[in-house]
Amino acid sequence: MAAPPELSVDGQPATTDDLSHVALVNYGAYTSFRVEQGSVRGLDLHVARLDAQAVELFGEPVGDSRLRELVRAAVAGRGDCWLRVSLFSPGISPRTPDWTGRPRVMIAVSPPPPPLADRVRLQVQTYAREAPHLKHVATFGLIRARRVARAAGFDDALFVDAEGHVSEGSLWNIGFIRGSEVIWPQALMLAGIAQALVERGLGSVGLTGVSAPVHVSDLSRFDGAFICNSATPACAVAAIGDQVFATPPVLIDRLQAAWASNPLQPI
Repeated sequence: MAAPPELSVDGQPATTDDLSHVALVNYGAYTSFRVEQGSVRGLDLHVARLDAQAVELFGEPVGDSRLRELVRAAVAGRGDCWLRVSLFSPGISPRTPDWTGRPRVMIAVSPPPPPLADRVRLQVQTYAREAPHLKHVATFGLIRARRVARAAGFDDALFVDAEGHVSEGSLWNIGFIRGSEVIWPQALMLAGIAQALVERGLGSVGLTGVSAPVHVSDLSRFDGAFICNSATPACAVAAIGDQVFATPPVLIDRLQAAWASNPLQPI
């Protein structure tokens, strides 16, 4: 069994009270990323998303400088590691939902995880996360979706709405490939940081990106597909339901290079 992550809250070791609240009250938001020798790709995007989520969910920002200060303290003296930075407040519970203020910041430090997979087969499921634009901590639906997909012989779940429009996956965004163009689904979903980094770097590898509605009936029109998240810059999709894709490995290499073209940003 892997060692548990090291947990801190507002720069101090997490207390039993902190952990009890987080375990019992499923209200908050987070972001996660790899730290490479004190730097992070897309750190500006992670910090901006956290602060926007703080305002929307708690009423006040944490602040760019404060978030960076806490991240620096958490990774001090370490090499490569993985951080999950979460926002919560002990003032909010099912009986006291109206608290407003600056949330507390919990940081979990652990070894970097491996990519999700090399290739995945996806089961189409009609599902949408609650408040899909937020990277919130309510993960019941996501875990259940993955369990259902795996029980049916797939690797993971791809979400579509009631009309069959593709949005996102359980833990990742999806992109479709047609020629030299990457098509990102236009839907209610989380705008992932890995997706943004791949998009930023597409021009450097001779590709272009566009956002457009994608319906499950459109799948046969694409040359390939891939998933991406912070631990998995690009992973080929082998199939979505009965639709098989032969995504060339060289194209996945180009997508990973697009992600890697983003500079490491010092914390």
